[in-house]
Amino acid sequence: MIRLGNVSKKFPTGNSALSDVTFSIDKGEFVFVVGPSGSGKTTLFRLFIREYIPTEGTIHIGEWDIGNLSDKYIPLLRKKIGVVFQDLKLLRDRTILENVMLPLDVVGMDDEEAEKKAIDILDQVSILDHKDKFPVQLSGGELQRAAIARALVFSPEILIADEPTGNLDATTSWEIVKLLHDINKTGTTVIMATHNTDIINSLAKRVLVLDKGKLVADEKKTPKEHKKD
Repeated sequence: MIRLGNVSKKFPTGNSALSDVTFSIDKGEFVFVVGPSGSGKTTLFRLFIREYIPTEGTIHIGEWDIGNLSDKYIPLLRKKIGVVFQDLKLLRDRTILENVMLPLDVVGMDDEEAEKKAIDILDQVSILDHKDKFPVQLSGGELQRAAIARALVFSPEILIADEPTGNLDATTSWEIVKLLHDINKTGTTVIMATHNTDIINSLAKRVLVLDKGKLVADEKKTPKEHKKD
């Protein structure tokens, strides 16, 4: 589903964010991407949604060559890939329901249909009771669920979560990981960036390790303890 061949990304400043990165991710996989700050994780995700174009190498999402993708197809690509951003990007002056409906409004979906779809997804991520609240009224875990709901509105084939447990306590972090795991079980490919070694070490998932823009490891973890339900 996702194939990177010798991908490098350099910026006009001379900074090299990624260097000669090659890997593939199959449909339906759950993959952790780890590495210290500045290792290239966020750059990688921005390449996937064509916010950036690789300086060298090729990226394929399905049959699409991302580097050569016509601008008119970028909206279709971004429907295919749901992203939970590190800063969530929820609008403070809109309710949770309105935040989740926003991408549907942008593409011109009928209001009644958009509301129904948003309500179904909020129910799926277990925050339907909070649909009329504003982001400031929600806890960190609830905000993550709202951001995940918004990322799911187009039923994407791929869901990217950039540090979704970064500011959460251990119990809430596991709840978010369980939600992502449940989404993955429906067939959605999930790619999650994290620094949480407890989660990584406790789940038998594939781990891609980036360091200074290079892919330094690609391994399947053996769980050190019983997987959380």
